[in-house]
Amino acid sequence: MSRTFTKPAKTLSEQVDLLEQRGMLFADKAQAEFYLGQINYYRLGAYWLPFEADHATHAFNPGTTFEAVLSHYIFDRELRILLMDAIERIEIAVRTRWAYEMAHQHGPHSHMDSNLARHFASWVENVGSLYREVKRSDESFIAHYKTEYSQPDLPPVWAICEVMSLGLLSRCYTHLGPMATRRAIANHFELDQQQFEGLLEHLTYLRNLCAHHSRVWNRRFTKTMPLPRSKPKGLYAQLNPQADRKLYNSLVILLHLMDVIAPHHHWRQHLIQLLNKYPVNITDIGFPSGWQQLQIWQ
Repeated sequence: MSRTFTKPAKTLSEQVDLLEQRGMLFADKAQAEFYLGQINYYRLGAYWLPFEADHATHAFNPGTTFEAVLSHYIFDRELRILLMDAIERIEIAVRTRWAYEMAHQHGPHSHMDSNLARHFASWVENVGSLYREVKRSDESFIAHYKTEYSQPDLPPVWAICEVMSLGLLSRCYTHLGPMATRRAIANHFELDQQQFEGLLEHLTYLRNLCAHHSRVWNRRFTKTMPLPRSKPKGLYAQLNPQADRKLYNSLVILLHLMDVIAPHHHWRQHLIQLLNKYPVNITDIGFPSGWQQLQIWQ
C-alpha cells in the first residue's frame, strides 16, 4: 500500500547527526557539513550504501567513516574525468573513420542514400536527426556550406560527422547495410564489425553516465557490450567474463582502443595512478585478482 510522503527537509547539521546515529564516524563534523553543502546527501548515499550493515535500518558497519565514503566519491569523479578523456578521443577517431569509408566507398553524400540503410525507417530517423543537428549548429563550416551550396541540403559526410553526437554516430553504424563498409570501419580499430556495433552502443551509454555525473564505481551496467573473443587476438584473455556488467571490461576495451588510435598515450599510466591513489576496493568495479600482471596493463 502506498503512503503519503511526510518527511521534512533536514539541515546540514541534522544530516550529519542522522548519519552519526546510524554509526558513521566523523573526523571533522564541520568539514562533513561543508561537503554535504556541496554534494547532495542523496548523491553521497550511493557511495555509503555498500558500507551499510543493514539497509532496512541504514545502520553502518563498525568503523565506517565519512572520510572513507568521500574518498569513494572523489575517486569516482576523477575516474569519470579519465573516461571522458578516452571516450572523446575514441569518438573523434570513429567519426573520422566512418566519414572516410563512407565517402570513399559510397560518395560524399552517402549518409543521405537510403539504399545503404538496413531499414528505411531507421534511415529516415537518422537523416532527420542529422537535419536537426545541422540546424542548431553554429560551426563556421556549416554556415559556409549553407551560403555556398543549395543542393544537397546536408553537407558532405566529412563535414556532417563533426556535428553528430556519439549516439547518432552509433545508430548510423548500427543501421549501415554494406558489410564491406562496416568491416572496413571496425577493422581500423582491430575489432569485429558486430562487436564494434555493440561497443559503440555501450560507449554512448557510458559517456552519458559520465556527462550527467552519474556513478560508475560499483554500478551494474544495464547496457553492456559483446566481449571480443577472437579479434583482436589475445584481448579476451585480458577481460573478466565474470564481471560483464562492471566497469573493468570497459576499461580494457578503452585501453585497447587508445593503443590503436594513440600508441604513445599516457592514459594507462594515469588510470593506474588513480587506482592506487584512493583506498577503494576495485573489485567493486570488476577487477580480477592478478590484474596487474595482465599484458593490457603493462
